[in-house]
Amino acid sequence: MNHRPRRRFSQNFLVDAAMIAAIVAALRPRQDEHIVEIGPGLGALTRPLLMATEHVHAIEVDRDLAALLEKEFGARLKLHVSDVLKFDFSSLGNDLRVIGNLPYHISTPVLFHVAQFCDQIRDIHVMLQKEVVARMTAAPSDSNYSRLSVMLQYRFSVEKLIDVPATAFNPAPAVESAVARLIPLRPMPHIANDEDAFARVVAAAFSQRRKTLRNSLREYVSERDFDKLSIAPEMRAQNLGVEHYVAIANHIVNRDS
Repeated sequence: MNHRPRRRFSQNFLVDAAMIAAIVAALRPRQDEHIVEIGPGLGALTRPLLMATEHVHAIEVDRDLAALLEKEFGARLKLHVSDVLKFDFSSLGNDLRVIGNLPYHISTPVLFHVAQFCDQIRDIHVMLQKEVVARMTAAPSDSNYSRLSVMLQYRFSVEKLIDVPATAFNPAPAVESAVARLIPLRPMPHIANDEDAFARVVAAAFSQRRKTLRNSLREYVSERDFDKLSIAPEMRAQNLGVEHYVAIANHIVNRDS
């Protein structure tokens, strides 16, 4: 395909054959599975995916690229010309296997959007900036542990699979990349009674991560609340696990109801 990468779409096309094979091998697609590819680009992953299964959906925002993909693959590829942040994954059915090389400038919003459809998803394999994958997989008290860690680990088991060097792309990005696998937790071990309240608490805690919880959560939690939760208010956001944030959110909802 002849296409000039567009900076506004953060287009860095995967061209390394060994990396392409490794990513597809990690997914292990089967004939009867439903694959959803985010940002197929020039079709580097699309081609081997279509060799492995008949059911490949592709979401591509660049209309010129979409036209090239349609010309090459025709009806074999179920192409959706759409912004992935507005795409309704539930329209594709259940047991979806999502794969993609996510645009770095919107990778976190894409992950949060896709997470809304975890009931319809079997697993997710995504390539992102290496430092983002480090945050996704970080454990409490790790320097990389963040709001992203908590919000994704609330719903998913997350692991890093493959490091991908900048030289695997054309044009080469200024950062290194990595592939992560996310598998929905079924059943979820910790359930927030109000997920909006949970999200607000997590965002508030990490918005001032250098401060103690006493300060960062002062609008939500009193000293008495900390005592009831058996959480030391001198700790900081990165010291709490998902279960602690769920407990705080549920306590607030029950207290104020």
